[in-house]
Amino acid sequence: MKDYKMIPKISLWVLMGLGIICSVMFFFLGGSEGQLEVAGDFLEIPYFTNLFLTWNYILVALVCLVTLAVVVWEFVKLYKVDSKKALRSLFVVVGFVALIVICWMLASPEEVKILGYEGTDNVGGMARLSGACLLLTYILVVATVVALVWGVVHTKRLSK
Repeated sequence: MKDYKMIPKISLWVLMGLGIICSVMFFFLGGSEGQLEVAGDFLEIPYFTNLFLTWNYILVALVCLVTLAVVVWEFVKLYKVDSKKALRSLFVVVGFVALIVICWMLASPEEVKILGYEGTDNVGGMARLSGACLLLTYILVVATVVALVWGVVHTKRLSK
């Protein structure tokens, strides 16, 4: 049983390590593929842009899947005990889906200018997906910080 409890801890350390590696490669070890002239200025074309964007897509997908899995699991457990409270908990799922839809609608399908990129994955649906993932990431990070602060304040208030 003790080995089973280590899986989440190991998973989190692996995810954090991969995130740090991707960030270091993109920001510090990447260097550049050359220069691109934009409006008379020469800008560096960074390496590892695709790696960094793909890692962000993976993290957003994991957050969405884990969040929905936890909500469904809690719904099933609560439904066995109190079906009215369980049905009220579905508002979390509806809110999360609404947040995803709002982020998708706010994201622009217009071309995203990426230095040195010549492909077609920066327009239309992929551009909108990138924008929606970024917005969702920002919102979830802010929500996490607010939840952490509220949890600390609420716990201290209960302990008094």
